[in-house]
Amino acid sequence: MSLAGRDLPVGLDAKLEPRRCALLVVDMQNDFCAAGGYIDRTMGKDVTAAAAILPAVTELVARARAARVPVVWLRADYSHDRIVDSIAVMLLARGIGAECCKPGTWGFEWFGGLAPQAGEFVVTKHSYSGFIGTELEPVLAGLGRRTLVFTGVQTQVCVESTLRDAHSHGYFCVVAQDAVGSHTPALHAATLDNVRFLFGDVTTADTVASAWPAAR
Repeated sequence: MSLAGRDLPVGLDAKLEPRRCALLVVDMQNDFCAAGGYIDRTMGKDVTAAAAILPAVTELVARARAARVPVVWLRADYSHDRIVDSIAVMLLARGIGAECCKPGTWGFEWFGGLAPQAGEFVVTKHSYSGFIGTELEPVLAGLGRRTLVFTGVQTQVCVESTLRDAHSHGYFCVVAQDAVGSHTPALHAATLDNVRFLFGDVTTADTVASAWPAAR
């Protein structure tokens, strides 16, 4: 479909064509997903839902690689000397002294055997959005991909924050609903509803995988 001379992919099938897509893996790190990590130990939240998406994320990473869809990894570094002031204020107000996803710690490491391959971009962020103070935008511009497929955690925090900024940058946003997870089911569902309403498409990991056949 064209609008004001632009060739736009309106349907989900068109958006998911491998030549248009990049896969974003958001914050699949031990501190967010593993028992004994920051979310479990410090925040007292249930990480079961975050751990449960591991098979779907792993499958989409494998399918993306086979289809030559670029995989871009976002990871948090919320060391106290690097986080933005707005996050620091919330920690101070809650009396939280522990550091989340500090480099060199187990919590910073990738969860459950997931890991980037050589040549895949890894973008480290110090706020909830992957676009703020990072090289994500030039990385995506260099790849020339306009559809971003979102996986990872937490649905209503870093996934949603990055997705909203992606939408504002003009990217077509697709959420694989069973490949994103949250410690708060109601907020997870609210984000998915809001994406359906205004910010993009919500589908299943199987639907995404089916759209990405192995490249010849």
